[in-house]
Amino acid sequence: MGPVTPVGIGLNDYWSALKKGVSGAGPITLFDASEYTTRIAAEVKDFDPSAYVDPKELRRMDRFVQLAAAATKLAVEDAGLEVTDANRNRIGICIGSGIGGSGTWESQHKVLFERGPSRVSPMFIPMLIANMASGHISVLMGVRGPNLAIVTACASGAHSIGEAARMIGRGEADVMLAGGSEASIVPLATAGFCNMQAISRRNDDPTHASRPFDKERDGFLIGEGAGVLVLEEMEYAKKRGARIYAEVAGFGMSADAYSMFAPEPEGMGGALCMSAALLDAEMSPEEVGYINAHGTSTPVGDTGETLAIKKVFGEQAYNVPVSSTKSMTGHLLGAAGAVEAIACVMTIVDGVIHPTINYEFPDPECDLDYVPNDAREAKVDVTLSNSFGFGGHNATVILKRFAG
Repeated sequence: MGPVTPVGIGLNDYWSALKKGVSGAGPITLFDASEYTTRIAAEVKDFDPSAYVDPKELRRMDRFVQLAAAATKLAVEDAGLEVTDANRNRIGICIGSGIGGSGTWESQHKVLFERGPSRVSPMFIPMLIANMASGHISVLMGVRGPNLAIVTACASGAHSIGEAARMIGRGEADVMLAGGSEASIVPLATAGFCNMQAISRRNDDPTHASRPFDKERDGFLIGEGAGVLVLEEMEYAKKRGARIYAEVAGFGMSADAYSMFAPEPEGMGGALCMSAALLDAEMSPEEVGYINAHGTSTPVGDTGETLAIKKVFGEQAYNVPVSSTKSMTGHLLGAAGAVEAIACVMTIVDGVIHPTINYEFPDPECDLDYVPNDAREAKVDVTLSNSFGFGGHNATVILKRFAG
């Protein structure tokens, strides 16, 4: 597993920060945000892409591709996976992004209007499009298996994991590098989120801005980062002596059929999605020991997800711990589902549920066990992770302890 996040780069740093309840929020430094209503974000700090990719290649990569390449290298190293002539045709990639190369779009748009069309980079399109994380990584690693990118807004990372697992199940690959990447802390995208009134305006207190399920929440905290997991067919993994963290047990999808940007307020789409994942896993709600919530810190979203959990889990909803990684990382958009799946796996491996930080004022409409402020030791065998995206795209991934 390879996380590149605002709270840590690499598995140990990332997981240690989550357990401690560290916030990755701070003032925006990637551009001058002084005129914006929101001037805070969760940036990936101290990121040196040249530590992961040849500097000559970096000039052809948008930041979201650089983040994905770093996450992939970390994941492959963690897995001890070696690419050879014998296996390269059976290794595939599925790395999604909600927006893709937004930084490239902005910079080249400026070139067009300031210097004319002849000065726009010939690499503009290859740097911009959302499939370029998967494309570049295929070239860098020399793998020729299935190669695709899924774009479902904030559900992209989770959809990528679920679909990659199904591709392995269908026999189309032995190994899939799956996850998501996003780098949208740029002027235009941030202005759009500001004017939607979707993001928090706690500019004087950034580390408390992301507060999922708290009554005083006022919007999500935009973040950036990438997460990649190495998924393998079980017998293939056993044969090569891989360390197996956990098993992808179930995957579900649904649509809200409600709005392009607002979640369905009664949680119907989320409930259908979770139910589909449980059916796929052949599990009952009582078997789930932890829910990693989408938990964005938006007023309607958190209430709707709480209702969705209640629809699926019934009275059991009050007994299962729920927490939001986004309380610390901010919302990594297309990368969120991937880095949150990594957190779920570490919950199983380490026996610790990370907290939802900044939970200070209980909301009567959000009345579940959100593991407030402090990590909790617990033996968890099954985790469920939710990702819900603009356009009403919903994905749920169920991971379980590997007992084989």
